[in-house]
Amino acid sequence: MEDKSKLDALMSLLDDPDQQIYDQIKGELINFGNAIVPILEERWEKSYDKRLQNRLENLIHKINLSNVGAMLMDWKKADGSYLDASIIIARYQYPELNEQAIRDFVDQLTQDIWIELNPNYTAMEKAGVINKVFFSIYGFHGNKEDFHHPKNAYINQVLDRRKGSPISLAILYLEIASRLRVPVYGVNLPEHFVLAYTDLPLPFGDRRDPNNILFYINLFNQGSFFQMEDIEEFLSQLQLEVKSEFYLPCSKLEVVKRLINNLIYAYNQHEEDEKVNDLLDLRKNLL
Repeated sequence: MEDKSKLDALMSLLDDPDQQIYDQIKGELINFGNAIVPILEERWEKSYDKRLQNRLENLIHKINLSNVGAMLMDWKKADGSYLDASIIIARYQYPELNEQAIRDFVDQLTQDIWIELNPNYTAMEKAGVINKVFFSIYGFHGNKEDFHHPKNAYINQVLDRRKGSPISLAILYLEIASRLRVPVYGVNLPEHFVLAYTDLPLPFGDRRDPNNILFYINLFNQGSFFQMEDIEEFLSQLQLEVKSEFYLPCSKLEVVKRLINNLIYAYNQHEEDEKVNDLLDLRKNLL
């Protein structure tokens, strides 16, 4: 009852013309969390005051941002899946996304690949099966026409449009490989993101041992296979020295950070400073 009285009092001050008063109550309203979002939305629908509508929109956004940040922290503590992280990050831009539809899609995609796999296949044959279903049957591909569009990074958009960036395609591919126990891991290559197929699955294989890597997979080129020499040539073209983190498997946490970093870069390219700052704040939850 006390909370309701406090909420009513705070809500009554939302349209106060004094910006300082609004600034004082904003934090308290955000602390109520998701529970008050329907109330804020209803107030927005009934209002014709542009300033009040802007304040309500800002509050809803800040509550969602706080919620996404908390979910990312929980994901890190629980060592959640690639898919879990991608859904959480997508909620930043699409808070009302249909999570179950995303999970059902990935379940079906994984099932369709599993049916085609044979435990006696070689590593390249297994990767070839995944590639066939992923690229040829389902039609996933890299968005080369609009490489830096933020939509390329959000899992719901990637599934709907069947196209994305190297990192978003990798997260989907890594989720499937993890479920099927195929030893594929992310590689944090500069200006690109690729996958490594290892001989021994981690942690049984040494993450620091390049001899454990059988080959690499370029998802932005329909899952083509390549070797360490190609990475060295790529780095040479960028005039970068060869560092171990550029060719060895990275952690799940590093993959998810890379997804957020790509979004930060994409929004920066589109001069959306507020979103850049939001994502910088979200990234802190993974430190």
